[in-house]
Amino acid sequence: MALVKKGSRHITVDGITYRWRLRGRPTYGQGMVWSPLTYAVDHADNPGTTLVVTTDQPHPSNWIGSPAVPVLPSDVATGIRTALTRGWSPTTPGSPFPLDQSEGFAPFH
Repeated sequence: MALVKKGSRHITVDGITYRWRLRGRPTYGQGMVWSPLTYAVDHADNPGTTLVVTTDQPHPSNWIGSPAVPVLPSDVATGIRTALTRGWSPTTPGSPFPLDQSEGFAPFH
């Protein structure tokens, strides 16, 4: 399933263009800082399997006021390269490919 185009951003990594999107409003768990921020990545021209990256940061719009670092294009590029080395095939149809980078995330209690 392809990403919603509204709100997505383009990024070119190693000569290939992808689209990535960060959810504008947090899920309930992200809003309460019980779960970390995630973002999704698709191949821009031929979307197949969506990459879902779980970060080690809270969502910037969390309701607790927990400090959050914005997701930078360099972070997205690193996630894409890591996922590709772990077997993500962005143009092949399939279930979402999870990339868990949440080590060190401290949920709010």
